[in-house]
Amino acid sequence: MIFEKAAERGRALGLAYAGAVTPQEAWDLHQAGAAVIIDVRTQVEHEYVGHIPDTTLIEWRRLGERSPDPQFIEKLAQRYSPSQALLFLCRSAQRSHNAAILATKSGFPRAYNILEGFEGELDANGHRGTLGGWRKAGLPWRQG
Repeated sequence: MIFEKAAERGRALGLAYAGAVTPQEAWDLHQAGAAVIIDVRTQVEHEYVGHIPDTTLIEWRRLGERSPDPQFIEKLAQRYSPSQALLFLCRSAQRSHNAAILATKSGFPRAYNILEGFEGELDANGHRGTLGGWRKAGLPWRQG
């Protein structure tokens, strides 16, 4: 089962939340209705870089801001219950990692990070999208 693998990864990585899923596992869980994907990137990234169809955007921090949105958990709680499995996504899996930590601390025990993020890590040329991520995996996404 995907959630068991995610929990094992989480323990191996010492994560302070339920676990970590690959982009493919996240898509499979989302398609099965077993979890929801929450994009925590900025509105600009969501719109212009691309996004996953039928997912929710709750910005971790707004464009230009250095700190997380102080209302992040309030916005999360307005849409989701603590019993739901929440899969957080950002560009490279760092903001989503922090969102999963905060969600867990705030009473959402089924918080997961989507490994590699939407665009993956930087390659030797300083480009994203070649080493991993949602788009590199060939999973559904669109722009605009």
